[in-house]
Amino acid sequence: MNKLDPILMSEIPIEIKQYVGTIHSIRFPRQGYTSDVGIIDTSSGMYVLKRTKREIFNSWLNKEITVINLLDSGSTLPIPKVKRYLLEKNKGQSWALLDFFEGETLRTALFNEENEEKRREMIFNFGTTLSQIHLTPCPKEFTHEQQPWLDQMLVQAEWNLKNSQVDGSEQLLERIKRDRPNEYKQTLIHGDYTIDNVLVKNGIITGVIDWGGGAYGDPRYDVSIAIRPKPNVFENEVDQQIFFEGYGGKIINKREYDYFVNGLYEFF
Repeated sequence: MNKLDPILMSEIPIEIKQYVGTIHSIRFPRQGYTSDVGIIDTSSGMYVLKRTKREIFNSWLNKEITVINLLDSGSTLPIPKVKRYLLEKNKGQSWALLDFFEGETLRTALFNEENEEKRREMIFNFGTTLSQIHLTPCPKEFTHEQQPWLDQMLVQAEWNLKNSQVDGSEQLLERIKRDRPNEYKQTLIHGDYTIDNVLVKNGIITGVIDWGGGAYGDPRYDVSIAIRPKPNVFENEVDQQIFFEGYGGKIINKREYDYFVNGLYEFF
């Protein structure tokens, strides 16, 4: 451990240390800026440890834990179980201890895979897993939201524009408020279904992580975010076709894709 490590052993709450036992090591995977993430090797096994700071990021972690706990009771989806969740109000930070999944991100796996058949199989499975998410019954706690999902997202987009750094602009916000897509049947959605939030081992999907955006929402948003072009994946129509074969059909058109990817997503 050194000064550059985002989580120091001495910072880990005693409640978590008592649960996991002796901590042998911590390593830090590639991660976003909203949380510190460590993979800890302990006397009771491997775990993922997340720590957030600032009220907004604490609220996002709380939302993720809520989503996972609600899905955990009746779902067969490959999602982590929550082992411990702790809010340290006096320090303005939150902690979550989660299951560890073997594997690497789909982004890494696709970038390094030289066998075209295996590569296509992973993209197919990526689509199949998203279909399974959308077919999973949504917890009633989400379906009873007072505001439709898109209305909530547009309110949040406006707040994000005013209070944090986003790629979107006032002009873009006005456009996506005005030019909304046609209504579509709402389902359980992940909210950030990207190749960075899906883990694979030997070509098989082992886990779907980062459920902070989970909601009763528009499945076209998940699909659009999933197929955004990235290095060595979704840079051509073939990859998209394979994805939709796995998903079970194409549910978006170019206009809807543009609305979600080049519009709404620019504020998140």
